[in-house]
Amino acid sequence: MAIQTVMVIGAGQMGSGIAQVAAASGLNVLLHDIAEVSLHQGITRLTKSLGRSVEKGKLAEEEKTSILGRILPCAQLDRAAQADLVIEAIIESMEHKTTLFKRLDDLCRPHTILATNTSSLPITEIAAVTGRPSQVIGMHFMNPVPVMPLVEIIRGLETSDEVFGQIRDLAERMGKTPVEVNDFPGFVSNRVLMPMINEAIYTVYEGVAAPEAVDKVMKLGMNHPMGPLELADFIGLDTCLSIMEILHDGFGDGKYRPCPLLRKYVKAGRLGRKTGRGFYTYDSSL
Repeated sequence: MAIQTVMVIGAGQMGSGIAQVAAASGLNVLLHDIAEVSLHQGITRLTKSLGRSVEKGKLAEEEKTSILGRILPCAQLDRAAQADLVIEAIIESMEHKTTLFKRLDDLCRPHTILATNTSSLPITEIAAVTGRPSQVIGMHFMNPVPVMPLVEIIRGLETSDEVFGQIRDLAERMGKTPVEVNDFPGFVSNRVLMPMINEAIYTVYEGVAAPEAVDKVMKLGMNHPMGPLELADFIGLDTCLSIMEILHDGFGDGKYRPCPLLRKYVKAGRLGRKTGRGFYTYDSSL
């Protein structure tokens, strides 16, 4: 069955971005969040994003209005019964995700595909709590979603070829470049990226260089658009720590041990841009 209606669960930065690109591709989108304030903030965020595209001449005002018209904010999870595809973009917690997927399995029609935007958790484990493991798949978008072209498409152990093909084609319809990845901790993106960020944090922890120096070396010497510590602040240091812990637990290899300084910053509430302070200090009014 063709995918026409998508429910996106979680109206945060990732979820609102996914809702935007889905609606821009012509899909009808149900944007759900359990918190009404988060739902409002998500709509505001994607409206501003579309507005910037209009200002830059990349989008006509009429197109912006049309895209917004295809996005329906909804506080009721049972609206998932109307969706052909559900994309989950909630907190990176196996407990929260499996609880949600059990509920979705009961609510959704038999043909509905359940996708998770997890950045590192095992798809097979999430799929196992449902009665439709062949219809569960990873769809890992990059942040910011409207800008970044990559989507990692992650097969679980039971994910069917048909479902993989549908999600690959849908990603292309959304203007993304899908890359097939198998179900291993961190997939490809975070298995490569996070150890680099963790090592950059170690260089600060061991007094090798200041954060500004580390980032300057990587930007000017390696042609990275953003230094690893600046990027860590952008992602969220709590998210970085969570992914490193998943890698460390999943592989049992000491090379994935999170830097003690990363743990210290997270315990102190220095999570990066979202709290106004991480390796750098940010103006909360921006």
